[in-house]
Amino acid sequence: MSEVDQYINRFPPEVQEILQKIRTLILENVPLAEERLAYGLPGYYLLGKPLVYYGAFSKHIGFYGTPDGHVHFGEELSAYKQGKGSVQFPLTGEIPYGLIEKIVSLRVKQINSNN
Repeated sequence: MSEVDQYINRFPPEVQEILQKIRTLILENVPLAEERLAYGLPGYYLLGKPLVYYGAFSKHIGFYGTPDGHVHFGEELSAYKQGKGSVQFPLTGEIPYGLIEKIVSLRVKQINSNN
């Protein structure tokens, strides 16, 4: 069992389902992404560079489109609490998988344009 599997399995089933959907979304959209635990969270790397990270917390899912992936979606993310390089999706609401997919796609473009 991978470290990411172990991480996901620590949470209640309803949170595991969200984490697994995010994981699948990333891996289906970026099949060349390398998956590993980084900073205690599932992290994905493309061409050796950080793509995105995500994690579950007591009241939200944290999503990190480092370094500035989320900045380009200010209006769409305005309903969510944000920090430097991060956004929090409350567990009490709908997780915006389509928006997560857009952020992942942007990060892929950013990484590919820098190589």
